[in-house]
Amino acid sequence: MIVAASACVCSNRLRTAFLAGLALLLSAAAGAEPVVLKVHHFLPPTSNIHTRMIVPWCEKIRQESRGDVSCRIHPAMQLGGAPTQLYDQVRDGVVDVVFAVPGFTAGRFPRIEVFELPFLMKNAQSTSKALWEFVERHAQAEFADVKPLAFNVHGPGLFHLVRKPVTSRADLRGLKIRAPTRQSSRLIAALGGTPIGMPLPEVSQALSKGVIDGLVVPWEIVPAIKVDELTRFHSETDPSQAAMYTTAFVLAMNKARYEGLSADQRKIIDANSGIELSGTFGRIMSEADAGGRAAVPPESINVIPGAEIERWKRLTQPVTEAWVAEMNRKGVDGEALLAAALALTRKHGE
Repeated sequence: MIVAASACVCSNRLRTAFLAGLALLLSAAAGAEPVVLKVHHFLPPTSNIHTRMIVPWCEKIRQESRGDVSCRIHPAMQLGGAPTQLYDQVRDGVVDVVFAVPGFTAGRFPRIEVFELPFLMKNAQSTSKALWEFVERHAQAEFADVKPLAFNVHGPGLFHLVRKPVTSRADLRGLKIRAPTRQSSRLIAALGGTPIGMPLPEVSQALSKGVIDGLVVPWEIVPAIKVDELTRFHSETDPSQAAMYTTAFVLAMNKARYEGLSADQRKIIDANSGIELSGTFGRIMSEADAGGRAAVPPESINVIPGAEIERWKRLTQPVTEAWVAEMNRKGVDGEALLAAALALTRKHGE
């Protein structure tokens, strides 16, 4: 009887200890904080990129993780710094995710500049897929210190000017034109304009004060930075031709932050990144061109004739040749990289 009672007491103690341990584990799990990613970008909260790309991406990972992974989005550089510093912010862990323009830091990511060369891009969705695959094959080293989630380009870039439209190269002489990247600056210089580099948030003030005579951007961003209010003339290139220029973007995550997620959390991020997300971002930006175009009076738009664009292609060929020569000086076969980029755009449908 004493032995049985002792065994019963021990059994009760073990059961009590087990239940107490289980309760402690459940309590700890219940009190665990979900992962909240700090997302930083340079566009205003009214922009297409914020409302139709970054917010839906964050919402998708929140839903698929059942709230285990979510975002706190900070648009318009709310966390400080300049758009040129976004890549370093995510690399250094100041923020968890950024949407940035690698070309804002001239020469730092030279390989992907091939997609920003004049008259290379025809379709933003397919070119964005090509860009993702190009980085995987040829430019991983340029982004080795972050976790890339997507690469994309925007739709055709065009001129928006204050005083007169562009109908030929002669119309650009003496004009100060804001350009987003090194390659688009070289394009404008080759056509006789004076390229001015400045962050996108400064464009509205520069236009209103006459610091610049115009700029090149795609239609989709026009309403967000008040280009429709501050310029009077909008000069498109012939739609049957390849785009005059485009810009490469990256959605990137801090590498340590990604690696610190649980396996299930990483699966959610992986399922919402890569070539398909890149293509989706390119498509969304291109589709939003229609809304930006509708924001200006139809009579303010002109199309630069195809014959003039053919002349521009010859005039800007030295821009492409200069990039190839630069890559060769770095010990990389520039012609091979250019051929690879062109092949990938054809593979994904141009």
